[in-house]
Amino acid sequence: MALKPHIFREYDIRGIVGEDFGTEVSEQIGRAYGSLVREETGRESAGVVVGRDNRPSSPALAEALVRGIRAAGVDVLDIGTVPTPMVYWTEATRRADGGVQVTGSHNPAEWNGIKMTSGGRAIYGDAIQGLRQRIESGTRGSGHGSYQSEDVSAPYVADLAGRFSLPRRVKIALDCGNGIGSLVAEPLFDALGVDVVPLFCESDGTFPNHHPDPTVDDNLEDLIAAVREHQCELGVAFDGDADRLGVVDENGSVVRGDLILLLFGLDLLQRKGPGQKLVFDVKCSQALPEVFGRAGGEPIMWKTGHSLMKEKMRETGAPLAGELSGHICVGGDLYYGFDDALFDACLLVDLLTRHDRSLSTLVGEFPQYVSTPEIRVDVTEESKWDVVRAAQAHFGAAHEVVDVDGVRVLFSDGWGLLRASNTQPVLVLRYEARSGPRLEEIREAMESFLRTQGVDLVASVT
Repeated sequence: MALKPHIFREYDIRGIVGEDFGTEVSEQIGRAYGSLVREETGRESAGVVVGRDNRPSSPALAEALVRGIRAAGVDVLDIGTVPTPMVYWTEATRRADGGVQVTGSHNPAEWNGIKMTSGGRAIYGDAIQGLRQRIESGTRGSGHGSYQSEDVSAPYVADLAGRFSLPRRVKIALDCGNGIGSLVAEPLFDALGVDVVPLFCESDGTFPNHHPDPTVDDNLEDLIAAVREHQCELGVAFDGDADRLGVVDENGSVVRGDLILLLFGLDLLQRKGPGQKLVFDVKCSQALPEVFGRAGGEPIMWKTGHSLMKEKMRETGAPLAGELSGHICVGGDLYYGFDDALFDACLLVDLLTRHDRSLSTLVGEFPQYVSTPEIRVDVTEESKWDVVRAAQAHFGAAHEVVDVDGVRVLFSDGWGLLRASNTQPVLVLRYEARSGPRLEEIREAMESFLRTQGVDLVASVT
């Protein structure tokens, strides 16, 4: 199969199996990745952790990937079929030189991909393109790396559960979406002392019940119904590889990732005192920097992308970072600083049991903004950047514009966001305001401009 450049994306490698890539390409990627890790360690001997999700294509892709890594002279610790965070956890606890997960994340079952780290840092952007260039140029190491397999599920569950001591029992609804979180979520919450109402907690990488993406409200309908029927205090959902968290409160109302991040931030300030830093992406509500800053914290707005978030944490020393999408990275004295939705769910349950107020009450104390969900508009790969540049010039003439990632146009009582997706030919839009009518005015101002750029908002909003 010929190498297709478009599978080498900003944060990972991803495509349709059999159409975009297969075992031959996976083996080449493994060889290039192993060569990179070996060079970065500066040692003849290097070792990495390899895992895979539960999609039907994952075992064969992982086997080919391992062949390539070992052919580069790098040792492999294969931890089997696991959530992506368990690869990061094993890399951190075993002090491995890197970690690789074969996963299609929240994409449909026919998709798959590869997420990679080296030296505890995500491989993304230019580094991913560098892997492609290695394959095309044949620049790669050679050797005979060793192979070892181990089940690390029990120590992982014990580590996470051992970090918390809940003051009371709590009942939650849990939706794994048949994703790979199904293998460890129930044992984890059982060890934590949580009563669970399980939904789709049987591992099935064909996702027969609903798509494993908790950022889409339609995918939370079963969770909402279960929370209400069983009178749970909380509902949590994971994406396909369990590195993103979705939440609904005791009433069945969706609580977005930015507000969960804010709750974690306020808890951080309570524990550690003022001056703590929190990194948040440009799609997050204005309530987050407003409340966190007023409480004595230092909010840092940054680019969307879990890899970029983790790098900003490293650069600034922030112990907490996250996105609207539910990637939440907890570091400092609590955890390792990577996005682990299983840990995040435990932390949320712990936080809830330490308060005498419900989740809806805690979130209800934040400033009330009206906002849209993330809106994705199909455009061409070539035009998306041109539209963003034109928007910056257009709105910058009359408004303050935050341009760390696309344009976040600040109005007197709200904002509108327009950014180019790093992974697809898509423009990402989001709007927020103090009232519904004002939200519509801001949206119309932004979308009127988009129409002048030839963007078809009616036909292409997804």
